[in-house]
Amino acid sequence: MKIDLNADLGEGCANDAALLQLVSSANIACGFHAGDAQTMLLSVREALKNGVAVGAHPGFLDRENFGRSAMTLPTETVYAQTLYQIGALAAITRAEGGVMRHVKPHGMLYNQAAKDPQLADAIARAVHACDPSLVLVGLAGSELIRAGEHYGLVTRQEVFADRGYQADGSLVPRSQPGALIENEEQALAQTLEMVQSGRVKSQTGEWASVTAQTVCIHGDGEHALAFARRLRTAFEAEKIQISA
Repeated sequence: MKIDLNADLGEGCANDAALLQLVSSANIACGFHAGDAQTMLLSVREALKNGVAVGAHPGFLDRENFGRSAMTLPTETVYAQTLYQIGALAAITRAEGGVMRHVKPHGMLYNQAAKDPQLADAIARAVHACDPSLVLVGLAGSELIRAGEHYGLVTRQEVFADRGYQADGSLVPRSQPGALIENEEQALAQTLEMVQSGRVKSQTGEWASVTAQTVCIHGDGEHALAFARRLRTAFEAEKIQISA
Protein backbone atom coordinates (compact mmCIF):
# COMPACT_ATOMS: atom_id res chain seq x y z
CA MET A 1 0.00 0.00 0.00
CA LYS A 2 1.17 3.53 -0.85
CA ILE A 3 0.18 6.92 0.54
CA ASP A 4 1.23 10.46 -0.26
CA LEU A 5 2.15 12.57 2.78
CA ASN A 6 1.80 16.31 2.19
CA ALA A 7 2.38 19.51 4.14
CA ASP A 8 1.46 23.15 3.53
CA LEU A 9 4.70 25.14 3.46
CA GLY A 10 6.12 28.57 2.67
CA GLU A 11 3.72 30.13 5.16
CA GLY A 12 6.32 31.59 7.52
CA CYS A 13 6.69 28.61 9.87
CA ALA A 14 10.06 27.58 11.27
CA ASN A 15 9.61 23.85 10.56
CA ASP A 16 9.64 23.87 6.75
CA ALA A 17 13.17 22.58 6.12
CA ALA A 18 12.78 19.74 8.62
CA LEU A 19 9.29 18.80 7.35
CA LEU A 20 10.65 18.56 3.81
CA GLN A 21 12.76 15.62 4.99
CA LEU A 22 9.60 13.77 6.13
CA VAL A 23 6.90 14.43 3.50
CA SER A 24 6.55 13.37 -0.14
CA SER A 25 4.63 16.44 -1.39
CA ALA A 26 4.85 20.15 -0.54
CA ASN A 27 2.02 22.65 -1.09
CA ILE A 28 3.76 26.02 -1.33
CA ALA A 29 1.90 29.24 -0.49
CA CYS A 30 1.74 31.57 -3.51
CA GLY A 31 1.68 35.01 -1.86
CA PHE A 32 -2.06 35.63 -1.46
CA HIS A 33 -2.75 34.19 2.03
CA ALA A 34 0.93 33.89 3.01
CA GLY A 35 4.43 33.84 1.54
CA ASP A 36 6.05 35.98 -1.13
CA ALA A 37 8.30 35.60 -4.16
CA GLN A 38 11.44 34.97 -2.11
CA THR A 39 9.74 32.46 0.20
CA MET A 40 8.37 30.64 -2.82
CA LEU A 41 11.83 30.45 -4.39
CA LEU A 42 13.48 29.17 -1.20
CA SER A 43 10.69 26.64 -0.60
CA VAL A 44 10.93 25.29 -4.16
CA ARG A 45 14.72 24.95 -3.88
CA GLU A 46 14.45 23.09 -0.56
CA ALA A 47 11.70 20.79 -1.87
CA LEU A 48 13.64 19.91 -5.02
CA LYS A 49 16.78 19.30 -2.97
CA ASN A 50 14.86 16.74 -0.89
CA GLY A 51 13.15 15.07 -3.85
CA VAL A 52 9.73 16.28 -2.69
CA ALA A 53 6.95 16.91 -5.24
CA VAL A 54 6.27 20.64 -5.63
CA GLY A 55 2.70 21.91 -5.68
CA ALA A 56 0.98 25.31 -5.62
CA HIS A 57 -1.13 26.29 -2.60
CA PRO A 58 -3.32 29.15 -3.84
CA GLY A 59 -5.70 30.92 -1.47
CA PHE A 60 -7.98 33.91 -1.10
CA LEU A 61 -6.28 37.33 -1.00
CA ASP A 62 -6.61 37.53 2.78
CA ARG A 63 -3.26 37.85 4.54
CA GLU A 64 -4.84 39.43 7.64
CA ASN A 65 -6.78 36.23 8.38
CA PHE A 66 -4.37 33.72 6.78
CA GLY A 67 -6.88 32.93 4.03
CA ARG A 68 -9.44 31.63 6.52
CA SER A 69 -12.21 34.19 5.97
CA ALA A 70 -15.24 33.16 3.93
CA MET A 71 -15.51 35.17 0.71
CA THR A 72 -18.09 35.48 -2.06
CA LEU A 73 -16.27 36.42 -5.26
CA PRO A 74 -17.26 36.26 -8.94
CA THR A 75 -16.15 32.95 -10.44
CA GLU A 76 -14.01 34.75 -13.04
CA THR A 77 -12.15 36.51 -10.19
CA VAL A 78 -11.44 33.16 -8.54
CA TYR A 79 -10.37 31.72 -11.91
CA ALA A 80 -7.97 34.65 -12.56
CA GLN A 81 -6.52 34.66 -9.03
CA THR A 82 -5.97 30.90 -9.07
CA LEU A 83 -4.33 31.02 -12.50
CA TYR A 84 -2.10 33.90 -11.35
CA GLN A 85 -0.90 32.06 -8.25
CA ILE A 86 -0.21 28.67 -9.80
CA GLY A 87 1.43 30.29 -12.81
CA ALA A 88 3.84 32.15 -10.54
CA LEU A 89 4.90 29.01 -8.69
CA ALA A 90 5.14 27.01 -11.92
CA ALA A 91 7.53 29.63 -13.34
CA ILE A 92 9.73 29.61 -10.24
CA THR A 93 9.81 25.80 -10.20
CA ARG A 94 10.74 25.68 -13.90
CA ALA A 95 13.47 28.29 -13.37
CA GLU A 96 14.95 26.03 -10.67
CA GLY A 97 15.03 23.05 -13.03
CA GLY A 98 11.98 21.33 -11.57
CA VAL A 99 8.41 20.59 -12.65
CA MET A 100 5.37 21.60 -10.63
CA ARG A 101 3.26 18.50 -10.01
CA HIS A 102 0.02 19.49 -8.27
CA VAL A 103 -2.31 22.20 -6.98
CA LYS A 104 -4.05 22.21 -3.60
CA PRO A 105 -6.19 25.21 -2.64
CA HIS A 106 -5.70 26.69 0.83
CA GLY A 107 -7.93 27.32 3.80
CA MET A 108 -11.35 28.80 3.16
CA LEU A 109 -10.93 28.60 -0.62
CA TYR A 110 -10.43 24.84 -0.20
CA ASN A 111 -13.34 24.45 2.22
CA GLN A 112 -15.80 26.51 0.19
CA ALA A 113 -14.81 24.72 -3.03
CA ALA A 114 -15.48 21.39 -1.30
CA LYS A 115 -19.20 22.29 -1.24
CA ASP A 116 -19.69 24.98 -3.92
CA PRO A 117 -19.75 23.52 -7.48
CA GLN A 118 -19.23 26.90 -9.19
CA LEU A 119 -16.20 27.76 -7.07
CA ALA A 120 -14.81 24.26 -7.58
CA ASP A 121 -15.33 24.63 -11.35
CA ALA A 122 -13.41 27.94 -11.45
CA ILE A 123 -10.43 26.37 -9.64
CA ALA A 124 -10.38 23.19 -11.74
CA ARG A 125 -10.72 25.26 -14.94
CA ALA A 126 -7.71 27.39 -13.93
CA VAL A 127 -5.60 24.32 -13.15
CA HIS A 128 -6.52 22.75 -16.50
CA ALA A 129 -5.82 25.98 -18.38
CA CYS A 130 -2.41 26.33 -16.76
CA ASP A 131 -1.33 22.73 -17.32
CA PRO A 132 -3.68 19.75 -17.90
CA SER A 133 -1.05 17.37 -16.51
CA LEU A 134 -1.27 18.95 -13.02
CA VAL A 135 -2.86 16.88 -10.26
CA LEU A 136 -5.73 18.58 -8.39
CA VAL A 137 -5.80 17.84 -4.66
CA GLY A 138 -9.09 18.25 -2.80
CA LEU A 139 -11.08 17.00 0.16
CA ALA A 140 -12.07 13.37 -0.34
CA GLY A 141 -15.51 13.09 -1.92
CA SER A 142 -15.83 16.85 -2.48
CA GLU A 143 -17.14 19.06 -5.29
CA LEU A 144 -13.53 20.01 -6.04
CA ILE A 145 -12.69 16.39 -6.84
CA ARG A 146 -15.79 16.15 -9.06
CA ALA A 147 -14.83 19.37 -10.88
CA GLY A 148 -11.31 18.10 -11.48
CA GLU A 149 -12.68 14.87 -12.96
CA HIS A 150 -15.03 16.91 -15.17
CA TYR A 151 -12.01 18.65 -16.74
CA GLY A 152 -10.13 15.39 -17.14
CA LEU A 153 -7.57 16.21 -14.46
CA VAL A 154 -5.92 13.56 -12.34
CA THR A 155 -7.26 14.13 -8.83
CA ARG A 156 -5.90 13.18 -5.44
CA GLN A 157 -8.39 12.78 -2.59
CA GLU A 158 -7.10 14.19 0.67
CA VAL A 159 -7.68 13.36 4.33
CA PHE A 160 -6.45 15.21 7.40
CA ALA A 161 -4.52 13.64 10.25
CA ASP A 162 -5.35 16.31 12.82
CA ARG A 163 -8.84 17.54 11.89
CA GLY A 164 -12.23 16.50 13.20
CA TYR A 165 -14.81 15.19 10.73
CA GLN A 166 -18.57 15.58 10.39
CA ALA A 167 -21.00 12.77 9.56
CA ASP A 168 -21.07 13.73 5.85
CA GLY A 169 -17.28 13.41 5.54
CA SER A 170 -16.64 17.17 5.65
CA LEU A 171 -14.30 18.83 8.13
CA VAL A 172 -15.52 20.36 11.38
CA PRO A 173 -15.23 24.16 10.80
CA ARG A 174 -12.29 25.72 12.66
CA SER A 175 -14.72 28.00 14.50
CA GLN A 176 -16.33 24.99 16.22
CA PRO A 177 -15.12 22.77 19.09
CA GLY A 178 -13.39 19.59 17.93
CA ALA A 179 -12.05 21.09 14.70
CA LEU A 180 -8.47 20.28 15.67
CA ILE A 181 -7.37 16.98 17.19
CA GLU A 182 -4.81 17.78 19.88
CA ASN A 183 -4.29 14.19 21.06
CA GLU A 184 -1.52 12.54 18.99
CA GLU A 185 -2.71 8.99 19.67
CA GLN A 186 -6.18 9.88 18.44
CA ALA A 187 -4.77 11.57 15.31
CA LEU A 188 -2.56 8.55 14.53
CA ALA A 189 -5.44 6.10 15.00
CA GLN A 190 -7.74 8.23 12.83
CA THR A 191 -5.15 8.46 10.05
CA LEU A 192 -4.49 4.71 9.94
CA GLU A 193 -8.25 4.01 9.94
CA MET A 194 -8.76 6.35 6.97
CA VAL A 195 -5.81 4.98 4.98
CA GLN A 196 -6.37 1.28 5.69
CA SER A 197 -10.16 1.06 6.04
CA GLY A 198 -11.45 4.07 4.07
CA ARG A 199 -13.55 5.43 6.91
CA VAL A 200 -13.42 8.04 9.66
CA LYS A 201 -15.42 8.37 12.87
CA SER A 202 -17.29 11.67 12.97
CA GLN A 203 -17.69 13.95 15.97
CA THR A 204 -21.16 12.52 16.53
CA GLY A 205 -19.99 8.91 16.43
CA GLU A 206 -21.10 7.84 12.94
CA TRP A 207 -18.64 6.41 10.44
CA ALA A 208 -18.15 8.36 7.21
CA SER A 209 -16.56 6.82 4.10
CA VAL A 210 -13.43 8.52 2.77
CA THR A 211 -10.94 7.79 0.00
CA ALA A 212 -7.46 8.48 1.35
CA GLN A 213 -4.89 9.08 -1.39
CA THR A 214 -2.91 11.80 0.38
CA VAL A 215 -2.64 12.73 4.06
CA CYS A 216 -2.13 16.35 5.12
CA ILE A 217 -0.08 17.27 8.17
CA HIS A 218 -0.04 20.90 9.24
CA GLY A 219 3.38 22.51 9.57
CA ASP A 220 2.14 25.29 11.83
CA GLY A 221 1.20 23.09 14.81
CA GLU A 222 3.21 23.20 18.01
CA HIS A 223 4.20 19.53 17.72
CA ALA A 224 4.15 19.28 13.91
CA LEU A 225 7.61 17.79 13.49
CA ALA A 226 7.30 15.24 16.27
CA PHE A 227 3.90 14.14 14.96
CA ALA A 228 5.18 13.88 11.38
CA ARG A 229 7.97 11.57 12.58
CA ARG A 230 5.48 9.44 14.57
CA LEU A 231 3.19 9.19 11.57
CA ARG A 232 6.04 8.06 9.32
CA THR A 233 7.03 5.44 11.88
CA ALA A 234 3.43 4.20 12.11
CA PHE A 235 3.18 3.93 8.31
CA GLU A 236 6.45 2.01 8.14
CA ALA A 237 5.28 -0.38 10.86
CA GLU A 238 2.10 -1.05 8.85
CA LYS A 239 4.10 -1.53 5.60
CA ILE A 240 2.53 1.61 4.08
CA GLN A 241 4.94 3.19 1.61
CA ILE A 242 5.15 7.02 1.47
CA SER A 243 5.28 8.23 -2.12
CA ALA A 244 4.12 11.29 -4.05
